[in-house]
Amino acid sequence: MNSYIQLYIDFLNALKNEISLYKNEENIWKLEGEISNTPGNLCLHLCGNLKHFYGAILGNTGYIRERDLEFSRKNVGREELIREVDETIIVMEKVFDGLTLEDVNKIYPIDKFGKNVTYGFIFSRLISHLSYHIGQINYHRRIVDS
Repeated sequence: MNSYIQLYIDFLNALKNEISLYKNEENIWKLEGEISNTPGNLCLHLCGNLKHFYGAILGNTGYIRERDLEFSRKNVGREELIREVDETIIVMEKVFDGLTLEDVNKIYPIDKFGKNVTYGFIFSRLISHLSYHIGQINYHRRIVDS
């Protein structure tokens, strides 16, 4: 399971890096053109997503997702966003520490992405979701913060 968690940690560290690279912190909350989600909201969304699908569902952390807040909260400071990512990394490490290679083929406990999908499917689905939004943040940063 080390390769799975390492992939998530690498992407979550890339998320922290993208947020840190904004020269002007206010730009983290700036909308540009037809872009409908700010990087700050995408960061909150990614953390909420992972804390829900891994922490709450697989790790029984008690995390209660408030998805609407992931998109409606505004002007959260850079340091708080980075703290959210760090907390997400801790959750992910704890969950993956309790998983085995045999778990990859288990059926995921909730029917969110299709009936009877495996943990492995969820691992792939959520890592691609994470990667996609980090790419959006990177592109946004290069447009508005250059």
